[in-house]
Amino acid sequence: MVETERERPRIRQLTLLGPAFVAAIAYVDPGNVAANLTAGAKYGYLLVWVLIVANVMAVMIQYQSAKLGVVTGRTLPQTLGTALPGRRSRLAFWGQAEVVAAATDVAEVVGGAIALKLLFGLPLWIGGLIVGLVSMVLLLLANPLRQRQFETVIMGLLAVIVLGFVGGLVVNPPDVGGLLNGMVPRLDGSETVLLAAAMLGATVMPHAIYLHSALVIDRHGRSREPARIGQLLRATKLDVVLALMVAGTVNIALLLLAATSLSGRAGTDTIEGAHAAVGEALGPAIAALFAIGLLASGIASTSVGSYAGGAIMAGLLRKQIPMVLRRSATLVPAIVVLAVGVDPTWALIVSQAVLSFGIPFALVPLRRFTSDRSRMGQFADGAILRIGSGVAVVLIVVLNAVLLVLICTGRA
Repeated sequence: MVETERERPRIRQLTLLGPAFVAAIAYVDPGNVAANLTAGAKYGYLLVWVLIVANVMAVMIQYQSAKLGVVTGRTLPQTLGTALPGRRSRLAFWGQAEVVAAATDVAEVVGGAIALKLLFGLPLWIGGLIVGLVSMVLLLLANPLRQRQFETVIMGLLAVIVLGFVGGLVVNPPDVGGLLNGMVPRLDGSETVLLAAAMLGATVMPHAIYLHSALVIDRHGRSREPARIGQLLRATKLDVVLALMVAGTVNIALLLLAATSLSGRAGTDTIEGAHAAVGEALGPAIAALFAIGLLASGIASTSVGSYAGGAIMAGLLRKQIPMVLRRSATLVPAIVVLAVGVDPTWALIVSQAVLSFGIPFALVPLRRFTSDRSRMGQFADGAILRIGSGVAVVLIVVLNAVLLVLICTGRA
């Protein structure tokens, strides 16, 4: 009986898990695939350290976002909408957030379209439409009344992503020495700066920062009782760590797969070429798993991205439009990119670099809000979290500044 009583709080805590796994889908979207495969195929294990640093930052940032929602009962966009002075500033902030969301959607739809082309030979623009339509169906579950069903579907797709992208390493494990060497921070030329920014943008996702505060409210509701808030924060911390461990494993696995099996092979600078090289090196079964994982990634991440876009608009502009209508509108830029013949892998990498520029706009106010004792009370960030998030902001801003200089001088 004693053991049963001790186990009950743990079981209750496990039932509170889920929101972070939805947010974690943003960290394993097709943009990650393009950036990580390109980095591994071209530079081997060199940029492993970028993914490790980015994942540590992601754990910290997603916890702060979720904590803001749990403690205040308000989403990050809602808090920003109240804090920003005047309608013009809210519109401007919403505008940059929507640009980031559009870049996200391009990556996700393009990735799913590539997967359908690899699996069934469909034209890219038709594949993009199919991904968009499937995501609309999933979005019907994205409301507080069906939150657990939505989480279950997304977590199922996450399991498919893990199997699809990690399977190749079982057949051809990475070199341990190379992996350890890749954990030493260093860069090698302007292209590695672009790739590092893309990997950072693909790992620490601005729309996931905005979204997580909404996910915990939709799942857990709002509470003012300190005991209940403390319970939710403990569950949230476990939720974030587990979900981001899964996402981080997938990201590192992609880079290791490319470094181990694709290095030196022709055509691996595109996802299609990487898929072909995977088939040649590891067999058609692993190549098929890779394509299925990419498809699951595109469908899941574009659904989550649309969910995030709705939360951003509702919080900053205090307006809501039906998810399906929003999905229809945001699908247009991705279909245009696919229809005009832009290199899809390059579009994915550039979209992730754009995302990295949007991170400070989400992270700086989040850090300020969660450190504010008048807002957070006893649950305000402690010194370790304040210092860690400050370091994260500095790293991101410096990397983006270097990337901007390289772009302006034509060296990236």
